[in-house]
Amino acid sequence: MFTFSPEVQDLRRRLAAFMDEHIYPNEKRYYREAEELGPWKVAPILDELKPKARAAGLWNLFLPRSHEGGGLSNLDYAPLCELMGRSHLAPEVFNCSAPDTGNMEVLSRYGTAAQKARWLTPLLAGEIRSCFAMTEPDVASSDATNIESSIVRDGDEYVIDGHKWYTTNATDPRCGICIFMGKSDPQNPDRHRQQSMILVPMDTPGVRVVRPIAVFGFYGVPDRASEVIFEKVRVPVSNMLLGEGRGFEIAQGRLGPGRIHHCMRLIGLTEKMLELMCRRSLSRVAFGKTIAQQGVTIERIAESRILIEQARLLTMHAAERMDEVGNKVAKVEIAMIKVAVPKMACQVIDWTIQAFGGGGTNNDVGIAAAYATARLLRLADGPDEVHRNQIGKLELGKYSVRGERVEH
Repeated sequence: MFTFSPEVQDLRRRLAAFMDEHIYPNEKRYYREAEELGPWKVAPILDELKPKARAAGLWNLFLPRSHEGGGLSNLDYAPLCELMGRSHLAPEVFNCSAPDTGNMEVLSRYGTAAQKARWLTPLLAGEIRSCFAMTEPDVASSDATNIESSIVRDGDEYVIDGHKWYTTNATDPRCGICIFMGKSDPQNPDRHRQQSMILVPMDTPGVRVVRPIAVFGFYGVPDRASEVIFEKVRVPVSNMLLGEGRGFEIAQGRLGPGRIHHCMRLIGLTEKMLELMCRRSLSRVAFGKTIAQQGVTIERIAESRILIEQARLLTMHAAERMDEVGNKVAKVEIAMIKVAVPKMACQVIDWTIQAFGGGGTNNDVGIAAAYATARLLRLADGPDEVHRNQIGKLELGKYSVRGERVEH
């Protein structure tokens, strides 16, 4: 059984109180503002609530064991992240939303002192936002070695060319910096040393945000997905992260925490959906009795509780493993939750839609946006198929003949 320190329990109480007072009462306003203003503008409710969250000491809790953040372990952060995940509004209010969290972790781990001063400091302060440019429309980006974007050294500068999409946050007017992944050494025989990551200020000439991309019809919530073109973009050599050919290494360090944070938040969101399912089922009458009294509904409620608890325990275990042995060694645990949690959430939210009937397909209570989030996360940070392939290989490796490689 997982136990938490008095500090974490106190943070959770304070966070829950903040959610009750400021987050839940403003959710409908947030969805309305996001829809009316669109993905190129900022919902005013965010700017109203962020100073309150920071004043309450509920800010940057995601950075594990770091003086720059909350100083919490991954396991400590799990119940807090889950609670934030109950609302699409909450994570950004606490400066704990993707992709900023992953980008801040990259800068914290791999950035130079100058890079941290220029970009990490304002990100931690919530003064700017950031984006992460990896996925490309013209190649199967589930295999990151396919990336075609280029990073070419030219004297004291790098010249960057590439076409990216699903670059989260790029349409946000506060987005000041992009972490860009491209090939700096395409002829390297080691396919995992061909890529680099580099910092690209979004106001650099040649950076063009083409359009926002709807996620199941939603623009900006749950995700400011964007298409971006980089054409002959020049940045100083000092903008390179860690060194040429280190892009894959950085990606593995970045995606582990990002994946588990997605899963933590998604468990919280699914808890909220189960709550809605139960309340709706108890309040609506069909064919002479409440929906809750219909056999199929009560079975779905029970199954939902089982699925959520299984997913939570698996996620807590992954967090504990990351703390104990590091992200790289805990890769199988991270891969397992990345498959299990979104699949679980899609099922529970689907049952919630059924309990609401036609009303479950609109977004009056956030169900449609919740389903869009859950379904998106079966693809984001690697599709199910890639993670299953990795899990299967590692499992087969336990039984293979010594020295024999497990291929697929």
